[in-house]
Amino acid sequence: MSNDGHLRRTRYAIVGTGSRAEMYLDAITGPHADVAELVAWSDTNEGRLDWYDARLRDRGVTSPARFAPAELGEAIARHGIDRVIVTSPDWTHDRHVVTALEAGADAVVEKPLTTTADGVSAIADAVARTGRDVTVTFNYRYSPRNSALKRVVSSGEIGEVTSVHFEWVLDTSHGADYFRRWHRDKDRSGGLLIHKASHHFDLVNWWLGDTPTRVFASGGLRFYGAENAARRGLGPRPARGSDDSPLRDAFSLDLRDDPQLRGLYLEQESYDGYLRDRDVFDAGITIEDNLSLVVDYAAGASMSYALNAHSPWEGYTVAVNGTRGRAELTVVERGEVLLAASGRPTAIVDPSARPDHVDGSAGRPVGESLVVQNHFDRARHVPIPAGDGGHGGGDARLLAEVFRGVGEDPLGHAATWRDGVAAVAVGLAGNRSLDTGNAVRVSELALGIELGAPSAQLSVRGS
Repeated sequence: MSNDGHLRRTRYAIVGTGSRAEMYLDAITGPHADVAELVAWSDTNEGRLDWYDARLRDRGVTSPARFAPAELGEAIARHGIDRVIVTSPDWTHDRHVVTALEAGADAVVEKPLTTTADGVSAIADAVARTGRDVTVTFNYRYSPRNSALKRVVSSGEIGEVTSVHFEWVLDTSHGADYFRRWHRDKDRSGGLLIHKASHHFDLVNWWLGDTPTRVFASGGLRFYGAENAARRGLGPRPARGSDDSPLRDAFSLDLRDDPQLRGLYLEQESYDGYLRDRDVFDAGITIEDNLSLVVDYAAGASMSYALNAHSPWEGYTVAVNGTRGRAELTVVERGEVLLAASGRPTAIVDPSARPDHVDGSAGRPVGESLVVQNHFDRARHVPIPAGDGGHGGGDARLLAEVFRGVGEDPLGHAATWRDGVAAVAVGLAGNRSLDTGNAVRVSELALGIELGAPSAQLSVRGS
């Protein structure tokens, strides 16, 4: 409560103002402006701050104070920051989270929590020392379709879970995009097992109320990259998509076609030289585009998981097998990627983030279906409430809890940093398995915490 008797708004800082920050900026300056206030922000690229600054001024919002990323701790003290939202590139997450906690602020961090075991250990140590709070924003938990599957599994209708099959396919617009930008460098992103699949592993951990114990992984770079292009005889290619080269094709992204990509990246290249539209068939790409995992869980279930980043359609299928039956969730987020007369896709990059821009498909309609069938019984379709907005309707629900607090939450949607650890643990073990060719136990990763028994909280070593 402020001195004048009004409810004091929570004071926020944001570190990292790329495209992912937009969701939080719009929430703070829009529907949650009565409880949240953006006080300060930072980015390594001043041009991106300028671009967002102009958008805020158009809405009549006062420009936040600026600070350099290395000055986060001082900015927290100077501006009385309560919470720091971390939407910077993945490899910087742990550093900013630890700095925020040590400076006396809580942290809200985009997935993945971090990309390395050392990063997990550093956050675990900072949480134990400071007692501050870290929230990881797993928005897919909040999607009505994923919540519906959680209800089915939690109810015991299909009995004790024995196994899960989970396949996620990224199409040739969205999947290709990870190979154009900094995510292509595994040292920075941790690869798709960390950057992308931490969403998926969190869903399984949450659906089962269980923790992963062992991972075996297989996969590689089999479609994108220079060697694959040469093997298929693709020939010379332009280094980037945002030019008028006659060599551009369906895998070239022209940043000039999208106002946000143009404003945040193309027009700001003079500040840091970052190219957002590099050729997906370049040399030097170090992440995988095809991945398969077998994951064991503490309560005895196992998961087979597959990720493909060059599918003609985008979505996922999940089958949960139990001692009494089976539940099957099928989701089509985009049924096809078609080409314009120019020879380049008409589709926006990420269909899950901007579903209102996804065209319908007669051959594979966008939609979702949850089917449950018990042994010796007929299959039944489980109704799924409508979800409006990004990520299957999860974004709005997530943001409400981030900025207004968690209310009644019988399904346990709200994720802590401990859930973030359990999610990246699968990817970290998977990456080590890819390197060694062996199955890897999560306990071998030296994370600085112990993964607890099924449905139990994680405990910090020594706390």
